[in-house]
Amino acid sequence: MDSLPNGNSAASTLVATTPAVPTTATPSSKLTQLTDSLKLEHQFLRVPFEHYKKTIRANHRFVEKEVSSVITAVNDTADSDISKDDAVQQLTSLVSRLQGLKRKLEEGSKTEHLQAQRCRARLDHLESVDAENLSEWSNTRLKRILVDYMLRMSYYETGMKLAESSNMMDLVDIDVFQEARKVIDALQNREVAPALAWCADNKSRLKKSKSKFEFQLRLQEFIELVRSENNMRAIAYARKYLAPWGATHMKELQRVMATLAFKSHTECATYKVLFEPKQWDYLVDQFKQEFCRLYGMTLEPLLNIYLQAGLSALKTPYCYEDDCTKEDPLSQESFRKLASPLPYSKQHHSKLVCYITKELMDTENPPQVLPNGYVYSTKALEEMAKKNNGKITCPRTSDVCNYSEVVKAYIS
Repeated sequence: MDSLPNGNSAASTLVATTPAVPTTATPSSKLTQLTDSLKLEHQFLRVPFEHYKKTIRANHRFVEKEVSSVITAVNDTADSDISKDDAVQQLTSLVSRLQGLKRKLEEGSKTEHLQAQRCRARLDHLESVDAENLSEWSNTRLKRILVDYMLRMSYYETGMKLAESSNMMDLVDIDVFQEARKVIDALQNREVAPALAWCADNKSRLKKSKSKFEFQLRLQEFIELVRSENNMRAIAYARKYLAPWGATHMKELQRVMATLAFKSHTECATYKVLFEPKQWDYLVDQFKQEFCRLYGMTLEPLLNIYLQAGLSALKTPYCYEDDCTKEDPLSQESFRKLASPLPYSKQHHSKLVCYITKELMDTENPPQVLPNGYVYSTKALEEMAKKNNGKITCPRTSDVCNYSEVVKAYIS
C-alpha cells in the first residue's frame, strides 16, 4: 500500500479484488458508477495505514531505547567493582524496568492489532460494494463524508455520535482527529508545547517534506517572551532553539530578533503584525495543513470537494444575477462562495425553462411572450387562462392581459 502513488492505483487494485459480478445482470452504468466511486477512496485507506505505520515506528523506537539502556546498565554493572548487594539491587531494578517494557509492548501490540483490524475492515467495506447494494453503500459513504467534515470543523462530539449511531467507527478517523484536537486546542489557548511534542514525534516525516511548522512555533514562543519583556530569556531561547535555523531562514530570524528593540507596543507595521492574535490562528491553519499532509488527507474537506464537483457542472454567469431562480443551488450565498474559484460550466446548448412550471420549453411546449416582454411556456399560460376566463397575470410584474394578446416567441 505504501508504494501506491495516487488514488487511481489504489482503486485499480481494489477493483481487481472485488468479486466478479455477471455482466448480464448488472447495468453498465452502475458498473461505471461503482468503479468511479472506488477511485475516490484513496484517503479512506491511506489514513488508517499511515496511523498504523506511525504506531509501529513509535513502538519500535521505544523498545530500541529501553533495550539499549538496559544493556548499557548491565555492562556497567558487570564492569564496575561494586558489592554483591549493590549488584543485586541494580539487577532487581533492571528486572522491574524490563517488566515495565513488557507491559508497554503488550499495550503497543494491542493498539497495533486494533489498527490493523481497522485497515482490514475498510478493505472489506470496499470489497463488499456491488451494483445491488450500491445505494446502501453510497449512503454509508455520505455519512463518512459528513463525519469527516465535522471532525475537520472541530465538531468532534457530533461526528462521534453520527459514527456510533451508524455503526461505522472502523470506517472513520476519529482517533486520528482526536490526536489533532489536543494540539489545536493548545494553540488556541496560546500554548506551543503539545505542538512541539507532535513535531518531535514526526520529525523525520516533517523534515522530508521541508516543513517550517516547528520553526514557526519557535518564533512564536520567542515573540511571547518578548511580549512579556523577558529579554534575557528570549536571547537565551534564540541561541538554543533559533540559531540552528539560521542557515535556511536568516531573514525571518533577523526580523524577529529586531522585536527586542521595537517591543510589543511598536506601531511599526513590519513588527507590529508579529504580536497580533491572528498569528496563533495562522499556526492553527498551518498545523491542519501539515497534519493532513502527514496522513495523506486532502487539505479541503471531502464534503467541499464533492459539492464543488457538482457545482462546477451548474455554474453559469446567470447564477450570480439578481433574478436567479431560487431552485438554482447557486442562488444560495454559501454555495456561491464555495463555487467562486470554479470555472463556469461549458454549455453547448442553451435551454429555456418555464418560470412557472419549471418545465423545458421546446417544440412540444413552445415559449410565448406577454405584452410586457416576459416569456413563459404555452402549457403554463393555457392553464392560467382556463382558470381565469382567458386572463393572464404575469407572476413577476402582476400585469394582466388577455390570452389573445400573447405572441409566440421565435428564437434565432
